[in-house]
Amino acid sequence: MRYAIVVEKAENNYSAYVPDLPGCVATGYTVEETEREIREAIEFHIDGLLEDGLPVPQPVSIVQYIEIAA
Repeated sequence: MRYAIVVEKAENNYSAYVPDLPGCVATGYTVEETEREIREAIEFHIDGLLEDGLPVPQPVSIVQYIEIAA
């Protein structure tokens, strides 16, 4: 499966979340670390859902960039 993630710059680090997996979040000091952490968080989150007998949400979010004239 391929889930969209959102990585945001915080004051002293980065944070990430998965729109299709509510509550699935991670942080890191660099973008690369944050991406590694969110990958682990996604796997952990899905394993937890399966263990609890809950459905795993399908990835449906679409990521696009919109350019505007500044």
